[in-house]
Amino acid sequence: MTDVLDELTWRGLIAHSTDPDALRAHLAAGPITFYVGFDPTAPSIHMGNLVQIMLARALQRAGHRPILLVGGSTGLIGDPKQAGERSMNPRELVGEWVARIRDQVSRLISFDGDNGAQVVNNYDWTAELSTLDFLRDVGKHFPVNRMLDREVVKARLESGISYTEFSYVLLQSLDYRELFRRHGCTLQTGGSDQWGNITAGVELIRRSEGERVHALATPLLTKADGTKFGKTESGTVWLDPAMTSPYAFHQFFLNSEDAKVIDYLKVFSERPREELEDIAARSAEAPHLRIAQRALADDITDLVHSPTEREAATAAAQAIFGRGELAGLSATTLRAVADELGAVALPAGAELPSVVDAMEAAGVVSSKSAARRAITEGGAYLNNVKVTDPAAQLEQGDVLPGGVVVLRRGRRTVGAVTMC
Repeated sequence: MTDVLDELTWRGLIAHSTDPDALRAHLAAGPITFYVGFDPTAPSIHMGNLVQIMLARALQRAGHRPILLVGGSTGLIGDPKQAGERSMNPRELVGEWVARIRDQVSRLISFDGDNGAQVVNNYDWTAELSTLDFLRDVGKHFPVNRMLDREVVKARLESGISYTEFSYVLLQSLDYRELFRRHGCTLQTGGSDQWGNITAGVELIRRSEGERVHALATPLLTKADGTKFGKTESGTVWLDPAMTSPYAFHQFFLNSEDAKVIDYLKVFSERPREELEDIAARSAEAPHLRIAQRALADDITDLVHSPTEREAATAAAQAIFGRGELAGLSATTLRAVADELGAVALPAGAELPSVVDAMEAAGVVSSKSAARRAITEGGAYLNNVKVTDPAAQLEQGDVLPGGVVVLRRGRRTVGAVTMC
C-alpha cells in the first residue's frame, strides 16, 4: 500500500476530507472499498465526472477497490441546484442514460485483479422500497434543522424548493449505507459541490450502524479567471465522441492556458511526479512550445478515446494548417474539424460555388474583394493547395470526405464549408 493521500494532495485532487489522520490510517491499514456516484442527467458524463474517474483510478492503483454507482433512482429526481427545479426526465430515458453511462465508466476503470472495480445501480435497492420503510428507516436520522442549513437549500428557500429535491440527500445517504452493508464500503468520494450529501451519508452510517466511515471531495477545476473548466462557448465538454468529437476533445486540452495547464496535467495525466515536474520546468523555459499542453491533450485523449483517435486528431490539426494531407483524414474526423471551425453549409448543386464565395462563407476573409485580393497576393489556399485564379470555381474533386472543403488565408486563418 502506498500513501495515496500524499499523491492526491500533490495532484490537487483533495478539497475536503473527513479527519485526514484517521483517513490516512484507514487507507494504510489495508485495501478498502470506496465508491463514487454518477447521476444520469444527460446521455454522457462530462469533464467534472472525469475528475472523479481520475481519483478512482489513483485509489485503485494504490490497491483499493472501486465501486462505480450509476444513479438510476437519484437520476429520476435530481440533486438540488442553486436556482430553479430540475426537469423530471422520463423513466425510459433515464434508463437509457444509465446504460450509456455504465458503459462509459466501465471503459475507464480496471475490472481485473483482486481490487477490480464493480458497477452498481441504486435503483436496485430503492425500486421496491416503500415510503413508510424509507421514512422510518432513513428519514428518522435526518434532523430538519440541519437539512435546512445546507447552502443549496438556504439559497432556494425564498424562491421555493420541492420536497422531492429537498429529500435528495436522504437517497444519496442511503446509497452509502447500502454499499457499506453490502460491500463493506468505507469511503465515498465526489466533487466538492457534493460535500453536504457525502457527509450526510457518513452521519447516517454513524447513527444507524454505529460505525465510522470516511469521505473525500475533489475541488472544482477552474480557469485562471475563475470560470468553470470544462465549458466552452459551444457548451459542455462531454466524454461521448458523438457529443464532443475526439478532435474537439483533444483541441480543448491543447488550448489550455499557460497559467493553469500544469494544474490540469497533475489531475488528468498519470505520468509520475518526476516526469510532470520536468514537463513543468521545460514549459516554463519555453512556453511557446506548449509542451505541457501537448502532454495533457495526448494523455487524456488516449485514456478517454484511444491512441488511434488521438493520432487522428493530431494529424487533423496539422493538416488543416498545411502540415499534412487533408485527403487522408476520415469523413468523421473532417466533419469534426468542420464543426470546430464553424463551417457553413453551402448548396451542392450542379455548379458549386466559386472559391471567392467559399472563402467569404468560411469566414477567412471579410468580403469577396478581400478574397480576390488574398488570391492575387498568393495567400489563399483550398485544401492546402494555393489558389492562383480569382475566378476559380470549386469542383467535385475539391470536396473532401464528409462533404468538407477547407479554406485558408495565410498561415493561420482557417475555415471550412460543407456541401449539402
